[in-house]
Order: sequence, then structure tokens, then C-alpha cells
Amino acid sequence: MSDSCQIVRDVTRVAPEVVARASAFQAAIWADVAGRRGTMHGRIAPVHHGMKLAGPAITVEVRPGDNLMIHAAMALARPGDILVIDGKGDQTAALMGAIMISVCRKIGLGGVVVDGAVRDRLELLGLGFPVFSAGFNPAGPTKFVPGLINHPLSAGGTSVHPGDLIVGDADGVVVIAREKAEDLLLLAERKVAAETARLEEIARGQTASTWLTAALRASGVLQGDEVL
Repeated sequence: MSDSCQIVRDVTRVAPEVVARASAFQAAIWADVAGRRGTMHGRIAPVHHGMKLAGPAITVEVRPGDNLMIHAAMALARPGDILVIDGKGDQTAALMGAIMISVCRKIGLGGVVVDGAVRDRLELLGLGFPVFSAGFNPAGPTKFVPGLINHPLSAGGTSVHPGDLIVGDADGVVVIAREKAEDLLLLAERKVAAETARLEEIARGQTASTWLTAALRASGVLQGDEVL
């Protein structure tokens, strides 16, 4: 089926082994090694701070307040997939609730990211399935407006392509381009090693930052041989 159609069924996903390794790293680590790009707006937050997700994106574009295409995407998605839904940031009606999330959990999806509202917060907490959203609203959606599945979109102010790596935790959600994910794994490992070493230095009392003086001189705050 051509990409001009509303539903694209064939998606090249980030490899499962990359997802497995990627899930070991915080969203913040991924954001750093990706050049501090690809993070969604802070309005996209987990229903509970302990929720985490990592997996390939299945993208869904909907009209505000209508979830017809989300139901279609759920029918097409595979276990481990992350539904990334461009709901235009609308919070006047929920796009998903406990029943839909229960279906997602049952079919083995890896999580849901909604740039829009959800509802049934307490039930979602009980399900323990990772849901990230822009907020909550008790009003339900309509189910009759066409949209797009597996087309590039923008969610949380960030570009997302089908199959991209999506990582989310208490800090928020970061999107890593599928073709870059494997190469960035090595940088993520090095970043974690460097931060672990720095924390060990701090524990030993070495609180001064070795880079600070040079950075202050480069920015013009310190002049010549001046030090703090």
C-alpha cells in the first residue's frame, strides 16, 4: 500500500535487540547523546512517575477529540509497539481510557504516548501499563473522523516517523530516529560510564567541575588568568 494512503501497514521498525538494550538507559541519557534534540514537550508526562517505555513507534494522527484511527492502529500494531498519537495537544476530551488501555495491555503493546488527554486515571494506575499524555479529561471522544496511521507526524512538538525508537520515563519522552538508534547505543553506554565515574568522584569529595573555569573564560565571564 502506498504512502499516500491514510493507513500504511508496512513499517520498518527499530530492531528488537536495539530496543532491549535501549531500555536500560534513561530518557535523559538518550536526549544527551542525541544532541539534546528529539525530546517531547514537558506536557507529555507519565500517568505515574514509575512508568517506563521503550519500543518502535506506530504513529497515529487524529482530529482533536476523535479516536477512530487509534482503534484502527491498535488492530494493526504488534506486541512491543508504542502508539504515538498526535491529538494536537487538545484536552477538551479524552482520546483513550481504561477499556482501550486494557486492550493495549492484553495484546502486548509497549506503551502509549498521547499528545492529548486521557481519562480513568485511577484505573490506569491500577493497570500499570505505561501511558504518557498531555493531561486528563472525563469527556469521551467521538469515533468517526478519518486520520492517518504510520505517516510522519509531530507529537509534543517533536517529529516522529513510524519505526523510530521511543523511550519514556519520569522525565518525559524522547524520540530517536530509527536509523541512528544503534549507533547511539555506544554513546549512551559511554555517557552512563562517565556519569557513574563523576558520581563516585563527588562521593569522595571532589565536587569542583573540571570544565567550569574554561567554560567561564570562553564565555567572557572570567578574564585572563582570573579564577573563581
